[in-house]
Amino acid sequence: MDANAGSAALPVNQNATPDGGTETRTPQRRSLGALRMVWRELFKYPGRMAVAGLALLTTATSTLAIPYGFRQIVDQGFAEGADPSAIRWWFVMLLGVVTVLSVATAIRFYSVSWLGERVVADVRLRVQRHLLTLSPSFFEENSPKEIASRMTADTAVIETVVGTTVSVALRNAIMAIGGVAYLFVLAPHLTLGLVVAIPVVILPIAAFGRRLRVVARQSQDRVADIGATTSEVFGALRVVQAFNQEGRELERFSGAVERTFETGKRRIALRAVMTAVIMFLIFGSITVIMWRGAIGVAEGTITGGTIAAFVVTAGIVAGAFGSLTEVYGDLVRGAGAASRLAELLSEHPTISAPARPLALPSPGRGKLAFERVTFRYPSRPELAALHDFSLSIEPGETVAIVGPSGAGKSTLFQLAERFYDPQSGVIKIDGVPLTSADPSEIRRRIALVPQEGVLFAASARDNLRYGNWQADDEAIWHAARAANAERFLRELPQGLDTFLGEDGARLSGGQRQRLAIARALLRDAPILLLDEATSALDAESERLVQDALEHLMANRTTLVIAHRLATVRKADRIVVMDGGRIVEQGTHESLSQAGGLYARLASLQFDSDAVAAFSRSTNG
Repeated sequence: MDANAGSAALPVNQNATPDGGTETRTPQRRSLGALRMVWRELFKYPGRMAVAGLALLTTATSTLAIPYGFRQIVDQGFAEGADPSAIRWWFVMLLGVVTVLSVATAIRFYSVSWLGERVVADVRLRVQRHLLTLSPSFFEENSPKEIASRMTADTAVIETVVGTTVSVALRNAIMAIGGVAYLFVLAPHLTLGLVVAIPVVILPIAAFGRRLRVVARQSQDRVADIGATTSEVFGALRVVQAFNQEGRELERFSGAVERTFETGKRRIALRAVMTAVIMFLIFGSITVIMWRGAIGVAEGTITGGTIAAFVVTAGIVAGAFGSLTEVYGDLVRGAGAASRLAELLSEHPTISAPARPLALPSPGRGKLAFERVTFRYPSRPELAALHDFSLSIEPGETVAIVGPSGAGKSTLFQLAERFYDPQSGVIKIDGVPLTSADPSEIRRRIALVPQEGVLFAASARDNLRYGNWQADDEAIWHAARAANAERFLRELPQGLDTFLGEDGARLSGGQRQRLAIARALLRDAPILLLDEATSALDAESERLVQDALEHLMANRTTLVIAHRLATVRKADRIVVMDGGRIVEQGTHESLSQAGGLYARLASLQFDSDAVAAFSRSTNG
């Protein structure tokens, strides 16, 4: 590729630190507003939410009914001359409450867990659907590995929030409010002291929460760093081991782990201190109030059952408030995770279809024209990759693009497929400007064979029909035969159903290239973009691939980045580029005799191929 393109970076930017790590600048969020995205997904399932809410309300009220039962048992069962049948009735009632509590808890757990799984699945689908609309330039400037971490680690946090944290928060909120109300019924003057203590508890929550939000977001970023580092290293493990860099990569990974640990320690310390302060304030307040209640019992102003119910209810209320402090920390982590996913969803595609796209002529002829095109990559606006570039390729014509590295050859491919739009000039397919057409329709007219065959971790059949998903086995075998891939495909253990491994790791380089060619054949598009696929192959593989390419190029408009002398000589026309401009055009013979840039490139680059070919023929 001639240049790395870019688009606006994500709001999360990473800078190198002196210790070799990354420092993430994160926006400081002052609320849990980032969770709105999660709530929107949650409200798509009102029926399930209603079941969960009813079960949650039942568990909360059942829990609060237990102190009422204790009060009746103490006041009526332990009193002198108590009726045994009344005692039995109240214990039966208490067992009934416990039974209802158990069943409702099971229903609540299933419902909220179902919602957690469903919401996370929907969020992942929504983010993935949106990411697929972004142009490749976005992923050149923003690490796909870091984005993958957001899709896994961050959604796991959201699942915990929806499937556990929200349920716990609501249940404890209901119990706290209901418990305080019941305490007022039991002993209003004691409860007033508890209510006065509540603001004393809330203020530390707000103070600690602001700092905790920032640290929680940083902790999520550090976890993402680990995922990105792991994916990068294991994706290039052969290179790592070939250069004996296992120790360095382990050291780099260790650095990422330690940075995650340090950030986690700060988050844990903040939560620990916040929990300690709040628990002290809660239980300290309750202890003082209970002290006053004990004096009331001694003075005969409060019954034993009332104080027993007050103790149990106050314990429930204290536990509810204590859980809410911990739940708040989890909600903060969820907000941090949601904000990272929301940043992906807020990215707008730089390339999109116009409101009323022009239809491309049908059937497609395959004419491709660049008219006075000037283009600068967004990441390098000071340098023109193409400057006032004009080139017209007629239907069925094969044009070889030759030039030194950085001349702008690969940029032509990216503009032709409309991964970028030029700053000036027009690119047309069959007379229609690309900016006036739907990008998906443009790409249906084009088949691409990259220099290195890109395969997916799927079966041979799925990799072949990636160019035409409706292709049947007969069409697949026909394309495989034309691409000289039939023999090795039939020798695979499960034939077309054989899993090819990550990046087609179970195949050789030549086999991967022939599969890529067969895929392009199945595409059956009028325009072929060929980043010549034989430059890194052995002689036998090169011969098979070159023969397959001849079948592929037949009757198609072909724009080929030429690396081999054979391709150059067979081209109808050779275009020589340098510095984003066309400096020469012609046939191999005419350009060789002209003594210009092409002649120099041919002597340096192509002659070595000719010598190698001559050597192979004489030795054969």
